[in-house]
Amino acid sequence: AAAATWGALPIARARAQAANTIKIGVLTDASGTYRDLGGPGSTICVRQAIQEFGAQGFNVEVVEADHQNKPDVGSTIARQWFDRDGVDMITDGTTSSVALALNQLVKEKNKVMLNSGAATSDLTGAACTANTIHWTYDTWMLAKSTGGAMVRAGGDTWYFITADYAFGHALERDTGEFVRAAGGRVLGNVRTPFPGTTDFSSFLLQAQASRAKVIGLANAGADTTNCIKQAAEFGITSRGTKLAGLLVFISDVHALGLQTAKGLVLTETFYWDLNDKTRAFTGRVRPRMPANSPPTMVQAGCYSAALHYLKAVKAMGVAAAKASGAAAVERMKAMPVVDDAFGDTSIRADGRRITPAYLFEVKTPGESHAPYDYYKLLQTTPAAEAFRPMAAGGCSLARG
Repeated sequence: AAAATWGALPIARARAQAANTIKIGVLTDASGTYRDLGGPGSTICVRQAIQEFGAQGFNVEVVEADHQNKPDVGSTIARQWFDRDGVDMITDGTTSSVALALNQLVKEKNKVMLNSGAATSDLTGAACTANTIHWTYDTWMLAKSTGGAMVRAGGDTWYFITADYAFGHALERDTGEFVRAAGGRVLGNVRTPFPGTTDFSSFLLQAQASRAKVIGLANAGADTTNCIKQAAEFGITSRGTKLAGLLVFISDVHALGLQTAKGLVLTETFYWDLNDKTRAFTGRVRPRMPANSPPTMVQAGCYSAALHYLKAVKAMGVAAAKASGAAAVERMKAMPVVDDAFGDTSIRADGRRITPAYLFEVKTPGESHAPYDYYKLLQTTPAAEAFRPMAAGGCSLARG
């Protein structure tokens, strides 16, 4: 009997530890098109949030995996995390097709998804659930800010080069609606296979042949940088055609170099050099980032989301948070979101975390005075105006 009792003690301890442990899964593109804007940097930023949260009476563990931009791979990993490994919350989610698949899985398993990397505005529209928060940016916001700015500057005819999956389709759709609402016209589009496309020359020539004033790049990451580089090689922009990089990250600008990227107009919700608080956050996390780079808005969003989630867990108790992801999300919505990356923000009933949107122009080499000193601010859209009105999204959580 004594031997049996002693043998049971390690099992009892393990169960007690698991019951008092919150597990966060970072599911990202660790090897493909979006590696630099999410990837290992997202995990580093989540760990930064855990470090800043500190010892609060419960344990926090992090696991990470590469979804390879494939919804089936992402879903299989997440299901294993939930069923076998005790993961409570998933963040990053880069790639809209993956995030939409995870969105349904976290609802089924009553877990939490804090999406930072995927852009489709459908996550707070028809596909919204009580278990998901869309944290950092979305296609509607990008369309309004960048697309709207291009139309106001005279770009009233558009042709889209679109990544052929959920994100590209949503970005083209949302931007096209803004163009037409402003009196402009969409002359056509071409869908590019995703992932795996590296040669965009034929697509760019199709766009040029349309004689549109603006070629809208409804893609991201390496696809965007390849399009911009190849457009420069063909002299497309030198003939008066404008490129609209509808989703461009500081990692993309760095890859392009200022000589190529100068003058590019883009929208972000986070820039490391925006204010004292963003600089302070960047200073804390940057020494651990790949190549000592500042975080992208996706990576900063992972930090912000993880920190707020842990605050909600503390407020409601570990047991309650682990028992119901929907309850944890509801508590997060009820609490103000405060951190150095984004300042003071809030979360709407439809799961949209709202924050100001910043329209930037990429500096010329002569205007840049330090590494990653790349942006100058053109305008700020207040948080209340930056995202699609809640009543217009078709989310069932916004009713009543």
